[in-house]
Amino acid sequence: MAGIPITPAGLAKLHAQLRHLREVERPKNVRDIEEARAHGDLRENAEYHAAKERQGHIAGQMQFLESVIADAEVIDPKKLSGARVTFGATVTVTDVATEETSRFQIVGEHEAELSAGQISIKAPTARGLLGKEEGDEVAIVTPRGKRVLTIDKVEWL
Repeated sequence: MAGIPITPAGLAKLHAQLRHLREVERPKNVRDIEEARAHGDLRENAEYHAAKERQGHIAGQMQFLESVIADAEVIDPKKLSGARVTFGATVTVTDVATEETSRFQIVGEHEAELSAGQISIKAPTARGLLGKEEGDEVAIVTPRGKRVLTIDKVEWL
């Protein structure tokens, strides 16, 4: 089975999230449970039940992150090159209809953050651009409808 593609920065972000859950969230939750227990009757103690529910949520998040990290296949874009769009490429495109230019990096699905200029390799735009080269015009069907994009530049940052 193939690993989950991720950049070194994305893997570091997942490790930081896991560390935060282990070192900050879980100990705080344990204190919350102890404090709620001290209030007495647990059957009618809303704080206790909320803290126990949060405990399950934290455990689930930690298990999910551990699974993703274990299956991660780290691909460093700085070690790649070429004019063809692949995982890790930073792509500059122009929408043919609106002449609007966009720039984004194609990253793993667990590290994508549109506000940071990163889109998931599973996003319709990324899937449509994969394998194409600078200068190509690509028709992509997105949730907002069909778009025609021209690939202006492929970079490896």
